Amino acid sequence: MDGNIRLDGRVIIVTGAGQGIGKAASIALAKAGGAVIVNDINEVSAADVVEQIRAEGGRAAACVAAIGTSEAANHCLSAALENFGRLDAMACNAGILRDRVLWNTQDADFDAVIETHLRGTFTCARAAARHFREKGQGGSLILVSSIAGQRGNFGQTAYSAAKAGVAALARTWSLELSKAGVTVNAIVPNAMTAMTQTIPALLPYSEMLKRGETLPDKIRQDFGLGGPEDVAPLFVYLASDRSRGMTGQCVGLGGDRISIWTHPCEADHRLNPGGWNAEELAEVLEGPLRAARQDVGIDFI
Repeated sequence: MDGNIRLDGRVIIVTGAGQGIGKAASIALAKAGGAVIVNDINEVSAADVVEQIRAEGGRAAACVAAIGTSEAANHCLSAALENFGRLDAMACNAGILRDRVLWNTQDADFDAVIETHLRGTFTCARAAARHFREKGQGGSLILVSSIAGQRGNFGQTAYSAAKAGVAALARTWSLELSKAGVTVNAIVPNAMTAMTQTIPALLPYSEMLKRGETLPDKIRQDFGLGGPEDVAPLFVYLASDRSRGMTGQCVGLGGDRISIWTHPCEADHRLNPGGWNAEELAEVLEGPLRAARQDVGIDFI
């Protein structure tokens, strides 16, 4: 599925690569000729992915670390430099779920999700950005957002907040790193993984994939849902020279469907010279601006 795009000579770090999308991305990157640092908190999982890549003739090395801290980010960078002598792309994929509605969300749950998804993306991207700027040869930051971060999702207080933050970071960093020749884009994946198979509406399709069955066209196309391997080619593209002309974008991919997500912008507006009082605001919000109200949430099939 990766066509002729090659990554020979390139080195890519993939965080959270022991399973799911990170594992599929690591395997695809290695098949395209890239050398991959497979990061995971689970030593056995990371080693298994490395072994699979090497068994297929690819290059990979494991880096065991819990993503979130600066130390973990620097550990991943050091692993790339020590094993392969350079770094060309950082794929910030590591994440966890602690799904709860707002009133049941505990401080520890919220902090854990933010630590891994948002702070982990920040620390890993910062380590890579400093390296890219020092070397002066450009590079790629590949972030991972979520549909929940774009539209919100019931029961995902911490996850939605973290993934919305990741999308904002992609836009901001694309501006800050443009002069350094570093592209920054966020993938908005829609794939059946250990994280998504807990959603009751998706359970039948998770079971289909486990049995090796192909999901119906309605699921792969209308809903844009597939397996982790369907998302992996986007990592290959974003780590390649072919993507040099794209930065600051949120790119959706799942099943047979690829998309570009819009950035937040004004849907409509009205002016009132001299400002507004509460009654005037009520009239315009309930009148001419009512049609501009946006829907929220994810429609699960």
